[in-house]
Amino acid sequence: MARIAGVDIPRNKQVWVSLQYIYGIGPTLSQRILAQTSINPDTRVDNLTDDEVNRLRDLISHEYRVEGELRKEVNLNIKRLIEIGCYRGIRHRHNLPVRGQRTRTNARARRGPRKTVAGRGQRRGTAKK
Repeated sequence: MARIAGVDIPRNKQVWVSLQYIYGIGPTLSQRILAQTSINPDTRVDNLTDDEVNRLRDLISHEYRVEGELRKEVNLNIKRLIEIGCYRGIRHRHNLPVRGQRTRTNARARRGPRKTVAGRGQRRGTAKK
């Protein structure tokens, strides 16, 4: 396995797919990196020479923010939003969807498992006594 940016990228896949195992590199950025280093995207990682792997490693480490540095920046941005108390920060603090999604019926993944509330059952179709 080739080790780039602290991540072991899979050997049996094409280079453009393997680069996406690095946090912060998606399909478009992967293609751009390979174009800058003049490496064929369809090449398998097994078939890369040491020179090509070193070129990839140098370009990614010097030009792009990936892995730990990017994760740290994202976390600092979220902490800043929480600290200044803006709407998005409040949504982060309460562990609710941040980007305007509805929460009345959906957002189970963000809100967690259902919490039962006393007095909420058997409301429809029953008359009060």
